[in-house]
Amino acid sequence: MEYQADRYEVAVIGAGHAGIEAGLAAARLGCRTVMFTINMDAVGNLPCNPSIGGTAKGHLVREVDALGGEMGRAADDTFLQSRMLNRGKGPAVHSLRAQIDRRKYSARIKHTLETQEKLDLKQAEIISIRKKQDNASLWQVVTRLGAVYDCCCVILATGTYLSGKIYVGDVSYEGGPDGMFAASSLGKCLRELGIPCRRFKTGTPARIHRQSIDFSQLEVQEGDEQIVPFSYDTLENPAFPLENKVVCHVTWTNAETKNIILKNLHRSPLYSGKIDGIGPRYCPSIEDKIVRFSEKERHQLFIEPCGLDTEEMYLQGASSSLPEDVQIALYRTIPGLEHVKIMRTAYAIEYDCVDPLALRPTLEFKEYPGLYGAGQFNGSSGYEEAAAQGIVAGINAALRVQGKQPLILERSGSYIGTLIDDLVTKGVADPYRMMTSRSEYRLILRQDNADERLMPIGHAIGLVDDKKYRAFLHRLELKKQECKRAKDTPIPPSETLNKILVSRETTPISNPVRLVELLKRPELNYEVLTPVDVTRPDLPAVILEQVEVEIKYEGYIKRQQAMIEEARRLEEKKLPEGISYEGITGLRLEAIEKLTKIRPENVGQASRISGVSPADISVLLIWLTKQQASSKNEGMV
Repeated sequence: MEYQADRYEVAVIGAGHAGIEAGLAAARLGCRTVMFTINMDAVGNLPCNPSIGGTAKGHLVREVDALGGEMGRAADDTFLQSRMLNRGKGPAVHSLRAQIDRRKYSARIKHTLETQEKLDLKQAEIISIRKKQDNASLWQVVTRLGAVYDCCCVILATGTYLSGKIYVGDVSYEGGPDGMFAASSLGKCLRELGIPCRRFKTGTPARIHRQSIDFSQLEVQEGDEQIVPFSYDTLENPAFPLENKVVCHVTWTNAETKNIILKNLHRSPLYSGKIDGIGPRYCPSIEDKIVRFSEKERHQLFIEPCGLDTEEMYLQGASSSLPEDVQIALYRTIPGLEHVKIMRTAYAIEYDCVDPLALRPTLEFKEYPGLYGAGQFNGSSGYEEAAAQGIVAGINAALRVQGKQPLILERSGSYIGTLIDDLVTKGVADPYRMMTSRSEYRLILRQDNADERLMPIGHAIGLVDDKKYRAFLHRLELKKQECKRAKDTPIPPSETLNKILVSRETTPISNPVRLVELLKRPELNYEVLTPVDVTRPDLPAVILEQVEVEIKYEGYIKRQQAMIEEARRLEEKKLPEGISYEGITGLRLEAIEKLTKIRPENVGQASRISGVSPADISVLLIWLTKQQASSKNEGMV
């Protein structure tokens, strides 16, 4: 039996990384918000790898922080080890990754939610969502216990719980991650509502006991000596810098591992046909690696701690859905794991998610006003991708409640914008993972300048407070002054300087040169020029890094900025809401079909739809020009 419970402005279903950012954003923007979770102890859980960040993912965390989100701060508060990836490559792909104490992270996040004004955190399984019969502008969410909550907006952030099913060898059962219940009733409700769902799959490795590992056979992987935080708040904290607390280790599979997997491949639900869901292309299981990369003799595994107060260790790179006995056998062929004890068996999980082509760039459903999707529900994978979508969904739900214009992040201005644009414009055939290669503007969308790109937006919306914004403006002024100093400061020739130049295999000088000209040389940087750069002020490392990057890559940056301006020209050409593409002469049939299905908001988005050619875009531009001229003439009559 149902009963009427409280009324809220925003309801968030799910308290994973998408739900967390959505709920906090909506509440911090002044909306009375409720967040539902199947189990209160699973709030902010890291059910897969105990880490935050990684290639391109570190960019997303920085951008969430710049908008006023929570993930970066929580990661800095609970990290175990920090490393900047891709240091040997260009600055566009430098990405921060940190090992996280997963229980402390969860507790830190849960307490943040509990103490957030205007946010109520409730343990309840939502089994149904529906429109209110006597007020179509309101949604209702219904719990398994019969409580009915009225709300203006609903954000679906169900992660892998939605109709979740666990697979380990021949065994399968309904369930969510880490032994939690699945949200099966809600999955059925969404399908009955008409939400276009599909079936995806992901997996996780076993957790093993630290004391059963022979560390003498493993390669040690240290953290960075100089730690860079995720959050700009941490950067401004007097207690900074941070310190690494643990090391990670590396080992490898071998021919024996491969043989065991191949002999038991028929027992894997991935290959026996039991799993229908599509798995992540860029994070395959160990059995999938053996099959897809059969020419490789070995595969690298990372052994990572799950926390300071637990003996559980995570086997990064060894996810599997093979039977438990096969898992034990294959893990024990790996150097250092000959006597390993498994504490949590690896498993695959199949779950429902939406076809993201049903969403607007605001993450609101096109056919269901006030209903939003975020995170793995939208067909993505990863904590960071989830948090990025969560904060956008939360912001837009709040803006809708308040009758304000929605926030749409341009793909040219952020990885978050790229992620969302890819989802809602191109759709997904498998769980979407953010990579630097997905952005055509990655030299501009670096993680070091996320504050410049997004903090003004976060401040204007109201998620970035004045103190944090003043600190940002101060950093911006320091950077501006240093850029000017680099251009104005002459460095005279000297024995010290020429020794530096020769040692770095670059040409000595006989006449004074400006500092900026020296920094443009690939062989030189601020650090090596310290002995001769005598007027340099005491600046934070992040400022010097930004200045150096912009000096070295000035030409490439200008070229990308020109590309952005051209793209922006198309983005500004809005397409009418109810446009009938069948009536536009000159459009190809495939273009008509794709444009009608996706209903892009502007010509720029239309140009990125697969199946819409440059010729089709030209037809659209001509049609728009005629429409505008016709409207102008009608206005003059």
